[in-house]
Amino acid sequence: MSANPMPAENPLRELFEEIVYGCYSQTSELNDAEISSYVAGILTDFAETEQLYRIRDRRGRQLREVSDMLVASDPVYGDAYSFPREREVRKHIGDFSLFFAGMFPESAQWLRRNQQESLQALKRAGKESYYIVSQFNLFEFEQEAPLFARLAEAFDACADGLAEVRKELDRRRLLPHRNPTPPPKLLM
Repeated sequence: MSANPMPAENPLRELFEEIVYGCYSQTSELNDAEISSYVAGILTDFAETEQLYRIRDRRGRQLREVSDMLVASDPVYGDAYSFPREREVRKHIGDFSLFFAGMFPESAQWLRRNQQESLQALKRAGKESYYIVSQFNLFEFEQEAPLFARLAEAFDACADGLAEVRKELDRRRLLPHRNPTPPPKLLM
């Protein structure tokens, strides 16, 4: 279900599986092996910057702002030329928003003057996107749809759980200590 499936024996994936499951299993709302595995997949994929910014516009330019990604996901007024494309972009918006809201919530300061308001807008975009993905519940997407419904419902808890993952990575000294680069702008 991840954008760039890694082999099961990938050491980075194994590390993220262990840490995410450990942090998420402490919360009854997140004691869901499928959610833990999915989130570990996001972390594994986004370890590559190319995957973090893999959504492109019609000209082939990387989209780095949630507002641009939302336009790209719109099948009527935007760039989504098919329902699978709309689903793909919305799934990425959910993943992207969850990643930043959980791992780098302080990055919201670049999104708006009011950091709390920005973080809430980022979370809203992620929840809404996961909910829309869950509505693609036919044919090849039928089995994945319930996972995205749960992700939409537990989005805040998932982001809070990722904050614990970040603390654990910091504790293990696995994250570089530097200021994050400004993330993309939201729907302003």
